[in-house]
Amino acid sequence: MFKKIFLAFLAALLILGFYYRNVLSYGFMQAKGQIGILMNVEEVEDVLKNPAFPDSLKAQIRLIQEIKKFGVDSLGLSPSKNYTTFYNQHGKPLIWLITASERYKIEPYKWHFPIVGTFPYKGFFDSTRAYAEEKELIKSGLDTDIGEVSAWSTLGYLKDPILSSMLKRRVGSLANLILHELTHGTLFVKNDLELNENLASFVGDQGAIRFLKYKYGLDSKELRTYEYSKRFNDAYSGHMLRGTVKLDSLYRTFGNDMSPDKRKDSLKKEMIAKILADADTLLATQRTFTTKNTGKENDLPNNAYFISYLTYKSKQNQFLIEFEKRFGKDFKKYLTYLKEKYPSL
Repeated sequence: MFKKIFLAFLAALLILGFYYRNVLSYGFMQAKGQIGILMNVEEVEDVLKNPAFPDSLKAQIRLIQEIKKFGVDSLGLSPSKNYTTFYNQHGKPLIWLITASERYKIEPYKWHFPIVGTFPYKGFFDSTRAYAEEKELIKSGLDTDIGEVSAWSTLGYLKDPILSSMLKRRVGSLANLILHELTHGTLFVKNDLELNENLASFVGDQGAIRFLKYKYGLDSKELRTYEYSKRFNDAYSGHMLRGTVKLDSLYRTFGNDMSPDKRKDSLKKEMIAKILADADTLLATQRTFTTKNTGKENDLPNNAYFISYLTYKSKQNQFLIEFEKRFGKDFKKYLTYLKEKYPSL
């Protein structure tokens, strides 16, 4: 009897292993990349004691510690052991992120993973594998976008290190990044990446402003620089979000057929070109794009480019109104409310 049960169990494992072979392979690759980083970190205390480490970079590390403390004490973010270690990238990127969308629809392609849920993007520690996956997505008819990532969160399961690339950021950008990632460790809702990333972007933005006021003052150069950059980014993000509405309206006239069509492609490119041209006029700046499909300068981005604005920026006004009107700009009360409202991983 025991032998039959064991054989049945083994057979079930083999079937599950075959069915989830791609997920298991990806999980192994991600674990290998993460472990490779964690095996080569240094304790921040040791870095700060190292006389060979530049004083300017030590100052940036101390600033990260101060930002983290501000996030916990003043904003109500969850305390953690994140950013107590340091990883030197030696100028190399660490992770590549892929997003994808239907050819004639602004809708993210989603990847499904056990436990953590569904994601509208997929990260890789191995660039070769990342570009190989992108090629497969392109072959299947999807629009794709791929780029390097400056930070990520393990949601408190591991100690996220300070990355050497972080130390090159301006203070406002650094505060935004650290507070963004700490927000993920405070609240992360399964299968709702749009809410998670929008909330982290909101806390990163608003929290950075509060930190700069607290540390440098209302009339500081640091605050003025960050607010100027924020106005630029908010204007551009808003324009891109309005662009997604225009593209969706165009695509609805195409019907449900996603097969390549020269006429549809022409109308699509014309619309995207107009969106970008209008952005240049709006912001008095020039932006050039490189498509991963051809590598030619000035080629237009595709639908996948617009997905990131939906993922990270589409709910900012919603959070801001709720934060100001219902909670009187009290971050601790607002985050407590959100943690009670949404079940977190």
